Parts: sequence; C-alpha cells; structure tokens
Amino acid sequence: MNRQLPTPLTLPQVQAHVLAPALKGWPDSIEARVMLLAIGLQESRFAHRRQVRGPARGFWQFEKGGGVRGVMTHPASRARAVQACQAAGIAATYDAAYAQLEHDDLLAARFARLLLLTDPQPLPKLGDEQGAWDYYIRNWRPGKPHRHTWGRLYAQALEVVK
Repeated sequence: MNRQLPTPLTLPQVQAHVLAPALKGWPDSIEARVMLLAIGLQESRFAHRRQVRGPARGFWQFEKGGGVRGVMTHPASRARAVQACQAAGIAATYDAAYAQLEHDDLLAARFARLLLLTDPQPLPKLGDEQGAWDYYIRNWRPGKPHRHTWGRLYAQALEVVK
C-alpha cells in the first residue's frame, strides 16, 4: 500500500496528513509531535523518503539494522510495531518493514513514534532545545549529526505544534 503525499511536505501537511492519522489511537502528546517534526526535519526535511547517500528509509530515516530492528524487538514497542505492520498490510519482519518505510508515511511516522517510546527518559519539555537535541542524538544515533541546524528546525516544529 502506498500512503504518501508528493514531496516536499510542509510542516502543517505533515501534522495534518501524516502525524494525525498515524497517531490516532497511539500514544500521542504535543511533546511527541514536536520531537517527530523536529527529527523529521533534521533527518529528511520531509523531502527525502530515501537517504540521499545511504541505506535509510522514510522521512525519519530508519535503517534496517538500526531503528527498524530496534522498534521491532524492544519490549516497549514490539507489540505496536507488529500492529503497525499489520495496518500497513505487510509481514512483521525487518525486511518487509524496511522496504515499506519508503512508500508508507504512516508506517514511517508510527515507527518514529515507537522509537521515542523505547527511551526510558521522558520526552523533553516544550522549548527545551538542548534536551530535545540530546534525546534525538541518544535515540537516532545519527552518523553525522548537524547541531548547527537543530535550533532553527526545532523552533519551526515547536511553532507548528503550538
């Protein structure tokens, strides 16, 4: 199933057409939405569902052996990862989920939300830019983090959600 809009997406489009339907009935909060928007901006600018130079897939840039495996095996996310795969009409396997992330924005958003749930620390308070950066680094473990872009992108995400 192909569930995606033409790119690039604006933050209000992501909020209304990706996060709202993806998180309906899922753990949701304003703090989670700010993190999801900020991380999506940082990872793909909501313009790239396939990493420009690398193996990651979806707006939140999941790798099969990293984020995909993480949410499909972690006790805090495993059951919902299976539900997300079932809702996407795919087998709950690393290969199927990884392949689908590039073509299914709702699955990508759900997996990103699940990765946030694997962190035992609470989501950063709204406006805590440094705490949000630390949370992102701890959970996404980007290969080449760009701290210099985070502040502006986090502020944009915060503005859209407020």
